[in-house]
Amino acid sequence: MTSKPDPLLEGTKAPAFRSKTFTGQEVKLSDYKGRYLVLYFYPKDNTTGCTNQAKNLQNNLGKLSAKYIEVVGVSPDDNESHRRFAEKHGLSFPLLADPDHKIISKYGVWGEKKNYGKIYMGLQRTTFLINGKGVIEHVFKRPKTSEHAEEILLRFDA
Repeated sequence: MTSKPDPLLEGTKAPAFRSKTFTGQEVKLSDYKGRYLVLYFYPKDNTTGCTNQAKNLQNNLGKLSAKYIEVVGVSPDDNESHRRFAEKHGLSFPLLADPDHKIISKYGVWGEKKNYGKIYMGLQRTTFLINGKGVIEHVFKRPKTSEHAEEILLRFDA
């Protein structure tokens, strides 16, 4: 029997991760020590919701970085897909390929989904706001893709 996604909770220590981007840049959680990290998990490159979310974050990077908030995206797509996605939409933040679901599973965002009556395994769009000490301060379940940066900034300033 399959299980529903069960994302980590606020107050939980964020699991360490290490991966390479399509440019070969190694990215790991410890790189963000002393800064906030928006670690966002999205289902698939170049789909409407995922594109809207990525473009919204890209368009608001200046506002996020003014608050010392960095952005990293993770999806099950491979690095070649990420390269095309980033180049097509002018994305400048790291995108991590996780086709084996190593990072995705650690954060509890892979599991049973239902769409139009069909049940399947997939990634639940989820974002974790991680503080500079590596603790999850907030979990955004089902974020608004076209307003995600604004959601993050509202929560950060609360």
